[in-house]
Amino acid sequence: MQKRTIPGTSLALTTLGFGGAPIGNLYREVSDADAIGAVQAAWEHGIRYFDTAPHYGLGLSERRIGEALRGAPRGDYVLSTKVGRLLRPNPSPGGRDTEGFDVDDGLVRVRDYSRDGVLRSIEESLARLGTDRIDIVYIHDPDDYWAEALDGAVPALSQLRDEGVIGAYGAGMNQSEMLHRFVTATDVDVVMLAGRYTLLEQGAREDLLPACAERGVGVVNVGVFNSGLLSKDRPAPGATYNYAPAPAELLERANLLADICERHGTSLPAAALAFSFREPLVTSVVVGMRTAAQAERNTALGAQEVPQSLWDELEERGLIDTVPGPAATESPSREGAAR
Repeated sequence: MQKRTIPGTSLALTTLGFGGAPIGNLYREVSDADAIGAVQAAWEHGIRYFDTAPHYGLGLSERRIGEALRGAPRGDYVLSTKVGRLLRPNPSPGGRDTEGFDVDDGLVRVRDYSRDGVLRSIEESLARLGTDRIDIVYIHDPDDYWAEALDGAVPALSQLRDEGVIGAYGAGMNQSEMLHRFVTATDVDVVMLAGRYTLLEQGAREDLLPACAERGVGVVNVGVFNSGLLSKDRPAPGATYNYAPAPAELLERANLLADICERHGTSLPAAALAFSFREPLVTSVVVGMRTAAQAERNTALGAQEVPQSLWDELEERGLIDTVPGPAATESPSREGAAR
């Protein structure tokens, strides 16, 4: 599998990465065997970038990824996790998690973007993962915590990177506006962008991607199926967008995209995945994988050739943006960044 390097670092990510939320029992329970089998199948098919977070299943995803990768040469893969949610004992346990994961509620998430919170979070993630280092650390969903992240997490992670404790750091969010603020106001190496640069919508082209090109910041693109709307050859009844029932106008647009894909001999999910790879700034596309079969399907989709004629028609019809040429992304600079 091809690799792309995060600008300014030595970290080369496979263009397709493993997203660990599903094996944290996102929406429904996954057996240990299926979860570990998903990671191992991804490895067998060439994936060497694995992303997780404490949030995913109250630490379950981290533990499972750690177990599945135990014994794999540590220098052969890139591992990322996130900070911003500490896991602490639930004072009133006895039910199930209320944030989308089918796990016991023995722990609760405590938002903490302070320096001490970041250091504790990394230490606890290392223990759950059973590893001696984390390559990339993302500040996770700081939408309502900009000041705390800027004053606490950013300088802490910048120092850890400069000391060689971590390889890179950035922020991961479901919006492009605040990621743009991180890129222009801090010295992040990479951003994880969820759902805002896809075959269905390209809002990040307006603000975030130009800033990343100017500052030499990598982009890890996630949510490329828009939480399910683009994941099948034809949008399924009840398909979701942003984790809620898709509005009628977006269902209509997705069906139009599916029609055009069929005419060009490809499928909607193959085109949705390939779309990101047209953008030179995108270092990797991370896709959630729940089972070995899903890992095999996603790697097969990632290997499919999508004809240029499809992109030509979509551009002509104004359904996708036009990717700038190399001149627009060459010679990035971080002049003025606090690095």
